[in-house]
Amino acid sequence: MLDSLRHWRNRNCEETLSLPSIFNDVLGPVMRGPSSSHSAAAQRIGRLARDLANGRLQRVVVDYDPSGSLVTTHRTQGSDLGLAGGLLGWEADDERLKDYPGELKKAGIEVEVRYLDYGAQHPNTYRLAIQGGETTRSLTAISTGGGIIEVQELDSFPVCLHGDLHELFILGHGAGDGLVSDLAKHHDVVEIARLPGEHSGWHLRSRSPWQQDQLERLSAFEVHVLDPVMPVLAADASALPFLNAGEFLVRMDSTTPLWQWALQYESARSGWSEQQVFEYASSILATMRRSLELGLQGRELPGRLLPTQVKSFERAEQERRLVGGSIQNRMIRYVTGIMEAKAGLETIVAAPTAGSCAVLPATLLAVADESDLEDETLVRGLLAAGLIGIFIAEGATFSAELGGCMAECGSAAGMAAAGLAEMLGGSPTEALGAASFALQNMLGLACDPIASRVEAPCLGKNAMAASNAINSANMALAGYLHLVPLDQVISAMNEIGQAMPREICCTALGGLSITPASRALELKLKDQAGL
Repeated sequence: MLDSLRHWRNRNCEETLSLPSIFNDVLGPVMRGPSSSHSAAAQRIGRLARDLANGRLQRVVVDYDPSGSLVTTHRTQGSDLGLAGGLLGWEADDERLKDYPGELKKAGIEVEVRYLDYGAQHPNTYRLAIQGGETTRSLTAISTGGGIIEVQELDSFPVCLHGDLHELFILGHGAGDGLVSDLAKHHDVVEIARLPGEHSGWHLRSRSPWQQDQLERLSAFEVHVLDPVMPVLAADASALPFLNAGEFLVRMDSTTPLWQWALQYESARSGWSEQQVFEYASSILATMRRSLELGLQGRELPGRLLPTQVKSFERAEQERRLVGGSIQNRMIRYVTGIMEAKAGLETIVAAPTAGSCAVLPATLLAVADESDLEDETLVRGLLAAGLIGIFIAEGATFSAELGGCMAECGSAAGMAAAGLAEMLGGSPTEALGAASFALQNMLGLACDPIASRVEAPCLGKNAMAASNAINSANMALAGYLHLVPLDQVISAMNEIGQAMPREICCTALGGLSITPASRALELKLKDQAGL
């Protein structure tokens, strides 16, 4: 058994990427904070760092490379907030995140941030030194967009972890094949690796939690257990009905709605029943609705770039000072409400990212509320949108650092357009056509946050993407020709992202981010915060 499971880690981490899940990669994470690739990803990295230190944390040194994006964005886009939550052992939507500095102090955890040139290859690279007692451990990880992470190094030996398995590290001389083979025999182990180089020990990975009696057998060794931080655990690709948009286009038929294909995919990916998948999607919808309700209250909060504006739009609409269009104006109000909820650190669903979190819920909820559609219809639309997100995650990226706002608001528009087509009775062909239209309309969009905050022009771009989704769904349902199949549009999106200069890909080094007005606002907000 051991020989069949042993896997030497001589591959690049990119070759072992986790298969995308609707609830890991697309309709999630459920979180607080301005940015999923900063706040939620950092929280997940922090949780794994806490586990690596066996929960005994005194001091954490975080190194950011100036060649990446985090030097300019870790404060304003929520990396500090998310990392603190993870180090404290919290979930990404914990209410206490609003006062994370005080909570760190109460827990006796000191966090130091340094800017060091260490040759980071990815713009969102976190290098942590975790001190607990007399022991210091190290962890290097990257955020790849939408809250997805890759841990690439632990204590200087290479790994490829995505937070979607139960990890067990056994360190020390004497941990031989017999012991490891016996552990594997009595557990749901999916992979075993002997630690390379100077390290003596083993790394075991499982879909099931490690039991206390198993860990007690390892008392002679140094043991680290890293629990999953993703809602859906890793899966075998052979279980999936299709892997990308191209395969789906070959397989799909005109009689099976897109949302049912989504159920099939996610059930195979997660190991859950289709009923469980539908119920989880229903809970995601409920969270989106709650975010909207909180945002529509229009509360003023300190430290924000923008004041609350949702009530002023509502008044202008009531006074008939706006261009008519009830669904369009409702959608703008809903976008504004959800974006203001996010800025106020309320719980939101990153779908697929926090920077684009308003597009999908505002579009679907505005149409549903205007047309009095049932929640079941909405959930079907969410699932259809989730499947489009799977195709984008597989063929391109949700990371603005790698693909600009096209990767965030563009992806969200494509998802929302397909979700609308599904809700309005469209065929799978029409839904994919709607997604193709929406993505085509937003290729090449820069990501250049004003004052390094995920508030503006993000609000306007979310509203634009939502309007694009409605227009694209209508065009597809009316029989307009989208000409380029969705899989080819996604491929083009990926190529454009790779060609875009890093300065306009969310590093706050180009575009609107470096205008005099943006710089002045950034300094003003820093002065107000005492930074």
